[in-house]
Amino acid sequence: MKNNKQLSIWMDYSNALLMELYNHMIISKRIAVKFPDNNNPTTANPFVTISTKEMKHLQMEYFNEISNIVVNYQEVLLFGPSDAKNELLTLLKADRHFKNIIFELVNTSKMKESKIHDFVIEHFN
Repeated sequence: MKNNKQLSIWMDYSNALLMELYNHMIISKRIAVKFPDNNNPTTANPFVTISTKEMKHLQMEYFNEISNIVVNYQEVLLFGPSDAKNELLTLLKADRHFKNIIFELVNTSKMKESKIHDFVIEHFN
């Protein structure tokens, strides 16, 4: 990610799209929950499950990976269809490292990536 001070994150419980608007272009990075190979929802046997404890651990790793990027910004827009953004924001606000960051939370429906980019451009212009 470039040296921009504004970051937009479209997220749900399984993946996040982090975006910066830079010179009228969007620079993006995708972060996803790292399921063990046998539990990857796209390739796994549907009868194999992971425990709630394991899922919470994977979710925390996912949130931590996003947090490690967020800490470098002054303004962060969190948006998406699920409550994952609310849970992430609660964790970030509890950590003093994020106290000077301005957060904005917007509920949206599921969107295709092109619509997500349009939303970010419109929001920051």
